[in-house]
Amino acid sequence: MDFDDLLVNTYLLLRDFPEILHKYQDQFKYILVDEYQDTNYVQYAIVKKLGERHKNVCVVGDDAQSIYSFRGARIENILHFKNDYPGYRLFKLEQNYRSTQNIVNVANSLIAKNRDQIRKTIFSRNEPGEKITVVRTLTDTEEGFVVANAIQDIHYETKAPYSEFAVLYRTNAQSRIFEETLRKKNIPYRVYGAVSFYQRKEIKDLLAYFRLVSNPADDEALKRIINYPARGIGKTTLDRLITLSNQREIPIWKVITTGAINDAGLNRGITGKIEAFTGMICSFMEKKQKAGAYELAMEIASETGILKELYHYDSPEEFSRYENLQELLNGIREFAEAAENEGKPAMLENYLENVSLLTDLDTDTADEHNRVKIMTVHSAKGLEFDYVFVAGMEEDLFPSHMSVSTQRELEEERRLFYVALTRARKRVQISYAGTRFRWGTPSVCNPSRFIAELDEQYVMLPEEASRPVTYTQRAFPHKHRRPEPKATRPLSGSGEITGKKWVRAKTASPATGTSFRPDDITPVKVGMLVEHPRFGKGEVKEVEGVPPDVKATVYFTDHGKKQLLLKFARLKIIG
Repeated sequence: MDFDDLLVNTYLLLRDFPEILHKYQDQFKYILVDEYQDTNYVQYAIVKKLGERHKNVCVVGDDAQSIYSFRGARIENILHFKNDYPGYRLFKLEQNYRSTQNIVNVANSLIAKNRDQIRKTIFSRNEPGEKITVVRTLTDTEEGFVVANAIQDIHYETKAPYSEFAVLYRTNAQSRIFEETLRKKNIPYRVYGAVSFYQRKEIKDLLAYFRLVSNPADDEALKRIINYPARGIGKTTLDRLITLSNQREIPIWKVITTGAINDAGLNRGITGKIEAFTGMICSFMEKKQKAGAYELAMEIASETGILKELYHYDSPEEFSRYENLQELLNGIREFAEAAENEGKPAMLENYLENVSLLTDLDTDTADEHNRVKIMTVHSAKGLEFDYVFVAGMEEDLFPSHMSVSTQRELEEERRLFYVALTRARKRVQISYAGTRFRWGTPSVCNPSRFIAELDEQYVMLPEEASRPVTYTQRAFPHKHRRPEPKATRPLSGSGEITGKKWVRAKTASPATGTSFRPDDITPVKVGMLVEHPRFGKGEVKEVEGVPPDVKATVYFTDHGKKQLLLKFARLKIIG
C-alpha cells in the first residue's frame, strides 16, 4: 500500500468498525495537528472521527501559506474549522520574528486581496529595513545576469555567505537561466528540491539524441535512446547488440548499420524496428551540416516523438518535464542567436560543446553548505534567507496561466507569492522580463498583476515604464455561496509601471466578450480570419511545425504580428 492507501484504509477502519473507533477515541483524548492548512480531505476526516467524542482538538496552521492544492491539500479544512467545532477558540500569532517591517507590510498588502482567509494583521518589531525592489529587464537572460550580479555585489559588500541567498521562481524549468548565469559568474549554487537542469531525465534523453546525431560512436547515448520513446527494442535485444559490439570491438552504431547485425540472432520484426530507428537518425545526420542548431533540435524533438510522449501529461510533475524540454529548446535558440550575432558557428555540435562545459561544472567541489539556493517557491516553504530574489514575476508565469481560471486558483497563486516574500529576513528583489522565449520564439511579457497589488509605499518600482497591460476576467463564483451569474469585474485594472508607482487606466475591457469560445485548431490554415480573446481579430499569415507543436503567425488588427503556439492560442475561426 502507498501513503494514500494507508490514509483511506485508516478512515474506512474508523468508519466501519465502531469498536475500533471508540478504542482510539479513548486512547487519544487530546489531538494536536500541525500545518493543518496542508491537510487533505481524508486526513481531515480521520481527525474529525477521532475528535468527535471529546472534541479536544487543537490545530495549528497559517491559511495564508496553503499552497499545495495540487497534492490534495484543502484550505477549507482550516477556514471551516469553526463550523466543525462551534465552541472553538481562535488564537492569532501575529508577530513575525523573521522579517523587516517593510517585508511584513508589503506581504500584508498583498494577501489582503484574498477573499477566502482568516483575517490577521501580521507585524514585526525588527528594523524597518529596505524597500522591496522591483526590477524590469529586457529579456529573461538579462534577468539571470541582473540577479547574479546583485548576489555578487551584496556578497562582497556585506560579506554575507552565499548560503544566505535564495533565488525563487514559479516553475522548475526556470532554473536553467540562473544555473548558467551563476556558473558564468563563478557563484556556487545548489538547486534545492530538484536536480540540476541538465541532469533531469527528459533533458538527458533529448541531449542523447543530439549526441548520437553528432557522434554515432557514442554508445552511451545510443543505449539511452534506442528504445525511448518505446519502439519495441527491448533489453534482451540491446544486450545482444552490446555483446556483439564488444566481441568485434566496434561501436554499437556500426553493428546496427552494417551486416554485423545479422550475427546478433534477431528476428525480422526486431531488425525492421532497428532499421527504422537508424533510418531516422541518418536523416538527422544528413541535415546537421545545413540546418542551424535550433531548427535541427526542434525537428529531432518532434520527429523522435519525445515532445508527443511528454505532451500527454496527467500531473503537475509531468507538465514540468514538458516545460523543461521547452526551456532546453529556448536555450538552444538563445545560443544560436548569440552565436550568429558574434559571427560564430551555430550548429548542433557547437551547442553540445557549450553544454558540455556547463555540465562539467555540476561536479564542482565548492563548499556544499556555502551555496546560493535556487528553487521553486513551493520548495522554499519553511525556509528563510537574508536575501531573496523572486524572479519571473510575469503574467502567465506567476500567476501561472494554468491557475487563473477560478478565484480559488488565483488566490492560491497569491498565497504562493506571499510565501516567497516572507522567506526573506533583510531584503527582497522582485524581477520580471520584457521578453521571454517560448518554444524558441521571443514573446512579449507583461508584469504580474501581483506587483500592482503591493502597497507602493514599501516598494521601489522600476524607473523605466513597461508596456501597458490589461487584466480582465469574469468574476469567480464563491464556492460556498450562490454565484451572481452576470457579475463581471477587473481583477487589477489596466495600467503600467512608471516612475515610482503603478498608474491605472480608468477602464479595462477584453478584446472579446465573456461568451468567447475557442474552436478546434486542427483546420487553421493560411488566409483564415480568426479571433483571439485578448488580441481580437486577425488573419493567419503562416502556419508551421508538426502536431502538437504547430505555430501560426497572425496579423491582428489592433496588436500587429503575433506568433502563437496553436495548442495554447485559444483561437476562434471566423472566416
